Amino acid sequence: MTDTGNSIPLSSPEATFRAFIKTYGLVKRLQEPYFAAFGVSISQWAALYHLWRAQEEGQPGLRLTDLGSRLLVRPPSITGVVDRLCRLGLVNRTAAVDDLRAKQVSLAPAGKELVDRVMAEVPKRIRDLMAGLNEQEQAQLLQLLDRMAAHLDTMAAEK
Repeated sequence: MTDTGNSIPLSSPEATFRAFIKTYGLVKRLQEPYFAAFGVSISQWAALYHLWRAQEEGQPGLRLTDLGSRLLVRPPSITGVVDRLCRLGLVNRTAAVDDLRAKQVSLAPAGKELVDRVMAEVPKRIRDLMAGLNEQEQAQLLQLLDRMAAHLDTMAAEK
């Protein structure tokens, strides 16, 4: 058995990788309009979510570098996202208390309100997206994705 229109066996790493990328693309395609309805892009939502999580953990904000690390993006990318969020009035950027050269980002009141509105709906959205798999399959997928992430983390650390 081969991948549709190709001579790649379905059990090959290439077919698995293609299915992974296709699934990621479909999730992104479904999520873009979802977050756009709240007035933000997926990358802006991810930044807001991580700033919200930091507040929930007792941190007033995150340095740009720490936010970039949580989002797995490089500094120029996170700067652009934060610039747009500042213009929207959703985050504040200030000098870090312990290093005036570093910038710290925190949720503005409007950003906190937006995150609260989105978080009220996120559990249902996630259930809808995952409804194609039963509980056991979801647990198995989580286990496999965790193993894959650990492998990729190791590869990234070696670079």
